[in-house]
Amino acid sequence: MTSPAESAAPGVLVVVGDLLEDIVVWATEPIRAATDSAAQVFRARGGSAANVASHAASRTPTRFIGRVGDDAAGRTLETALAASGAEVRVQRDGRTGAVVLVVAPDGERTMFPDRAAAAELHGVDTGWLDGAAWLHAPSYGLEHEPMRSEVRRLIGLARGRGARVSLDASSTGLLDGLGVERVLGWYAELRPDVLLANETEAELLGVAGGGPVAASVARRLVVKHGPRPTEVFDDGVLVARVPVAPVDGVRDLTGAGDAFAAGYLAAAIGGADATAACLAGHAAAASVITSPGAGSPA
Repeated sequence: MTSPAESAAPGVLVVVGDLLEDIVVWATEPIRAATDSAAQVFRARGGSAANVASHAASRTPTRFIGRVGDDAAGRTLETALAASGAEVRVQRDGRTGAVVLVVAPDGERTMFPDRAAAAELHGVDTGWLDGAAWLHAPSYGLEHEPMRSEVRRLIGLARGRGARVSLDASSTGLLDGLGVERVLGWYAELRPDVLLANETEAELLGVAGGGPVAASVARRLVVKHGPRPTEVFDDGVLVARVPVAPVDGVRDLTGAGDAFAAGYLAAAIGGADATAACLAGHAAAASVITSPGAGSPA
């Protein structure tokens, strides 16, 4: 029997969250404190939700909902996201946000976000949810008000229309800053059909091995372990362990989780089972980790 987390009525994948500028710094030598370190610097369209929408748009009808500044940067980012094939619905006011990402030679990165207008999302036109089969939101959308309440409102509206819902744990720094117990409470209340997390996020949340806590926060939990097999838990019980094909030339892990989400969700909307959806996610993630940032140049 097909799990409810594996299927949805035909329709649009709606992604709610950030559309930001990524300023990506590739360190080309070990980073030295308090002096110069050799680097390459790139600018790209970013934002976790925008990344998901961009990667998903070639796989399934996709709509992005967010907020940018009423400025040239916001208009440029909106145009770049629309060029990916996603339908873009944005509010415009204030100053467009940006993230500086410092990527070490081994591919690990440190991020300095300034979400600016993105975090002010509120009062979204309910018509922007028309045709939604699935609503996805990174947990970055829960960091600040008024966006936190708006994301929660949109989740409720989408679910009331019969759409599936997924969340991404997004970042250990985010989870720790908000408070793990607080976040777990939000997840349990929202009870997404799918919760996506990487290994360290799952460990911090206490759901890495499935079990009762995992069952309480999502119908399906998908835990990514980098190059090791992805694990899928339904109601806290392990149902799949999906190998990850090796990738040569890994340089920048930025956006790999967003690309995985796009591949996984597009496949799930199409009726794929857990293994096939994870494999689609792995393929999408592999497409971004040898290049700078996670999106197209802004």
